[in-house]
Amino acid sequence: MPALAHLSNLEFTLLVALGSLLAGLLGALTGLGGGVVIVPLLTIAFGVDIRYAIGASLVSVIATSSGAAAAYLREGYSNIRVGMFLELATTIGAISGAYLAPHVPTSAIAIIFGVVLLYSAYTANKQLHETQAIEPDRFAKRLRLDGSYPSENGPKSYNVQNVPAGFGLMYVAGTISGLLGIGSGAVKVLAMDQAMHIPFKVSTTTSNFMIGVTAAASAGIYFHKGYIDPGLAMPVMLGVLAGALIGARILPDAKVKSLRLIFSLVIVALAIEMILKGAKGHL
Repeated sequence: MPALAHLSNLEFTLLVALGSLLAGLLGALTGLGGGVVIVPLLTIAFGVDIRYAIGASLVSVIATSSGAAAAYLREGYSNIRVGMFLELATTIGAISGAYLAPHVPTSAIAIIFGVVLLYSAYTANKQLHETQAIEPDRFAKRLRLDGSYPSENGPKSYNVQNVPAGFGLMYVAGTISGLLGIGSGAVKVLAMDQAMHIPFKVSTTTSNFMIGVTAAASAGIYFHKGYIDPGLAMPVMLGVLAGALIGARILPDAKVKSLRLIFSLVIVALAIEMILKGAKGHL
């Protein structure tokens, strides 16, 4: 297992587990998945080879999705029909991105993606009141995507809107993921929240479910190539899983305004990182 020279294996493992717990907590509350924090944490703070960091991150994303999504589903937050339907778009997009990757400069895409994320963070934090359209979307009605989620006053119904736009954005999310090799949880949440007008808590919980489905296939490839180190993946997985379960308990009582603020701050940090890496040609 890679480790810093001044840390023993036990110290390294405990610190990784603690950092992973915080990453899992953040991923569960925002729907981004813990991977967006795990990879920078392992590579920058602990000097882990990025290929092994991504392998451990994929395992952690599955743990986040399995831990948080199960709790959210039991509590009635996740919309599985929406998640499975939109997962088709992200999967097709990921395949498209993989085919386009050799022909498109990823540095330019990273910069564009960062700018889009900055605007998305501004938009997400600006709309603090969840409003639902009265007229249901005809596609949502045919696919039975409308649902309800627990609230202080009992189950609250919502209508899914702009299904074609949401499906298209999910395709874009998958394409970007295939091109850059990054998680698309941020775009998934934004597509459901902003385009489809799905309540923010439902968007984040459904995103958690979707992220796990996507990561499972990628993790298999990394495992086949030998980039998943059990000694590294184990503390990461356990830490993220613990954080995800804690996040699942916090979310029902959390204020949407606070969640949006946290979401926006994380998006801004990701956007800056993407723009800098793209400008320096590190992607």
